[in-house]
Amino acid sequence: MTDPFTLTLILIVALSLFGASVGLSMMAGSFVYLILKGFDPSIASETMLQGLFNNYTLLAIPLFILAADIMNIGSLADRLLRFAQALVGRFRGGLGHVNVVSSLIFSGMSGSAVADAVGMGKIIINMMTRDGKYTHSYAAAITAATATVGPIIPPSIPMVLYAIVADQSVGFLFAAGMLPGLLMALAMGIMNYVIARKRNFPVDEVVPVRELPRITWQAMPALMLPVILLGGIYGGIMTPTEAAAVAAAYALLISVVFYRSVSFSEFYQALLGSARSTASVGVLVAGAITFNYVITREQLPISIAEFVGQFELSTTGFLILINVLFLVLGMVLEGGAILLIVVPILVPSVQAMGIDLVHFGVIVVVNAMLGLITPPYGLLLFITANITGEPLMRIVKDIWPFILALIGALIVITFVPDFVLFLPRLLGYQG
Repeated sequence: MTDPFTLTLILIVALSLFGASVGLSMMAGSFVYLILKGFDPSIASETMLQGLFNNYTLLAIPLFILAADIMNIGSLADRLLRFAQALVGRFRGGLGHVNVVSSLIFSGMSGSAVADAVGMGKIIINMMTRDGKYTHSYAAAITAATATVGPIIPPSIPMVLYAIVADQSVGFLFAAGMLPGLLMALAMGIMNYVIARKRNFPVDEVVPVRELPRITWQAMPALMLPVILLGGIYGGIMTPTEAAAVAAAYALLISVVFYRSVSFSEFYQALLGSARSTASVGVLVAGAITFNYVITREQLPISIAEFVGQFELSTTGFLILINVLFLVLGMVLEGGAILLIVVPILVPSVQAMGIDLVHFGVIVVVNAMLGLITPPYGLLLFITANITGEPLMRIVKDIWPFILALIGALIVITFVPDFVLFLPRLLGYQG
């Protein structure tokens, strides 16, 4: 007779292939596992509810989603893009550099790669393709690639999820993402410059120096949001969850009062969109919590740790294996599912190898973001393809140089832990 756990895995995969959400598939599989094992099925709902309602950190996710949606309906994106254009538009491939810098700035507000691609993406793609300056496929490719920085620079929804499953500090994880995020942006900026020289992309309009103070002043309320958030968290004034609430309130305040760019109907639509996104994430988290109970019952993390231990891998060999595993999983699984399903299984092995869990968290999140731009799943590829109307394969052809640049950054992030942990240690992290 087939093992109940094996049947559970088959059911989860089958339901997912037939179009069910990963969260619902995990719930159904866990329910079947409990029945086959002779346990009370109500354990599934009890575990799910306890995991959802006893975790204060989870509240940060819907609040960051709301903040991002409010920023997308206001004029924040336009002002931030104008600011970025004034800074770097004068260089070869200028609008490509603007794309990188604007994503870097916006990432300090939204915590979501999708929010970055949908909000900033529409505007910058139109700017790049106007008058045929850049091909639609290149504009889509660089927009998808730069959006991956969103969840690396704090705040970060994926890092909140990782903090929950790995029992780590959200604040230290946020700090650990700063330098890697800047490195990723630098790698993409260099790649854009190389491609711009090769394809003879134009220099954008040069903004006179005398205009910089005015443009900066107009963007200042938006630029202050990351300062308020990170200053509040690391100054001990508020927790990351409270910072998420402040982000949503501040985004609404500056959109309505300072920029006067949000109507009541637009705000209502932002609330509806946030509710849908939150429900989607909530189902995934609930399914993962339930399935993690099954994993614990099967003692799978211990079995994996013992299996890996048999090969007597060095730390370097183990990290190479982990990166390959996550890069492959990222091609077929959504990033949240990777964080919530795979990470709890691997944590004991990571600890046994002596790898710092905050450092490991950054490695995992960067890999998950790479998964958003690698076919066949590549959610950001689908989003930018939808915006531009370009065939997916043309975008894939143009995005490979950026994937290689990001893999180069990932190698540094993986094998230079002091680079990742420098800022957390300055803030008191003992790892």
